Amino acid sequence: MNRRYTKEHYLELVDKIRAAVPDISLTTDIIVGFPGETEEDFLETLDVVRKVRYDSAFTFIYSKRTGTPAAAMENQVPEDVVKDRFDRLLKEVQDISAEVCSVHEGTVQSVLVESMNDHDATLVTGRMSNNLLVHFPGTKELIGKIVDVHLVEAKGFYYMGEMV
Repeated sequence: MNRRYTKEHYLELVDKIRAAVPDISLTTDIIVGFPGETEEDFLETLDVVRKVRYDSAFTFIYSKRTGTPAAAMENQVPEDVVKDRFDRLLKEVQDISAEVCSVHEGTVQSVLVESMNDHDATLVTGRMSNNLLVHFPGTKELIGKIVDVHLVEAKGFYYMGEMV
């Protein structure tokens, strides 16, 4: 995919970032099944996921786009292989994310309220300083304000909370 850095260099940067900002939230985007991806390549991706321990990852299956250089590449990865790899990656990411994100459960955190919740009109949605989402009961008057929220339950990529 034309990356201009090595796995080792990337992991060194992660170490430097974490040393400078210990409670930083790291996320990533990962595409599975890019043409030419081998099982060894995929296992290296899993290794990075396990070492970095992302708070969340946006995972995608490569899709062929007509007219792009990748669409004309040989070694397109079979759909069943891509699906298997995607499922394995998603499970790993979700397991790590649930563990990493649950460390704040039970604490009170400052949350910037961004919007009304898309799925429940009785909730507002905000973000902690590490960018993790928090949903809790509230009204539109809270939007734009920073409020203290007790994080009642970690749900993997987000928290459910109560304003204190």
